[in-house]
Amino acid sequence: MDMATALADLGVTGASLDAQTRDRLDRDGYAPLPAVLSEDQVTTMRARLAELLAAEGDRAGLEVHQEAGTDRLADLINKGQVFQVCFTHPRVLACIAHVLGDFKLSSLNSRAVHPGQGHQALHADYGGPVPPAGYQVCNSIWLLDDFTASNGATRVVPGSHRSGQSARDALPDPAAAHPDEVKLIAPAGTVVVFNSHVWHGGTQNRTGQPRRALHSYFTRRANGQQLDQKKYLRPETLAALTPAARFILDV
Repeated sequence: MDMATALADLGVTGASLDAQTRDRLDRDGYAPLPAVLSEDQVTTMRARLAELLAAEGDRAGLEVHQEAGTDRLADLINKGQVFQVCFTHPRVLACIAHVLGDFKLSSLNSRAVHPGQGHQALHADYGGPVPPAGYQVCNSIWLLDDFTASNGATRVVPGSHRSGQSARDALPDPAAAHPDEVKLIAPAGTVVVFNSHVWHGGTQNRTGQPRRALHSYFTRRANGQQLDQKKYLRPETLAALTPAARFILDV
């Protein structure tokens, strides 16, 4: 199996990435994909995450990361077939391939921001700036609630992936508002793909309800994974995957 064969087997074609989305990924570093998930898929994912949070309790998210003020879950590859779309959807994979070329899944996690919580400093998901030809990581946010101006929507600084600087070095206060930042405002069911070298961060949830999303995070195949899929993948999960899906997981 190689990258081209895996993508083709998963339904990625030349029509999977339109010119406008490709240009936004190049210029701004992010692009929204409307209505990737149906209402039924969103509802089923929300219900499954609630079950997992109740079952895992204070151990939720430990496989990768826990964060004060949020509910996090990790290793979702093993925790419900409903999540397989997050690493097999053709439009999303076409975007990831455009940014990274040869890639694999790094991790699949969820993050629900509690009321009054969620603000993050601007950052990139890599150790330092890279040249445009050397992008190493790319993320996708799967919106399970509407992202609004008040409920903790992710903020990004368009074009910052091309700056050659890290937010930590370039900004006097990465936690402060940036004059060029844009909040990712979109309805549930949208997927926003963003080059993880773009400066980004969560904002404070100023509503009375948690704001839920999945994060399907990809890296170049030569890199390590945030969660070692070979180590964690359960036999029953592996048995249910197609060869192309296994290739995306690098298992």
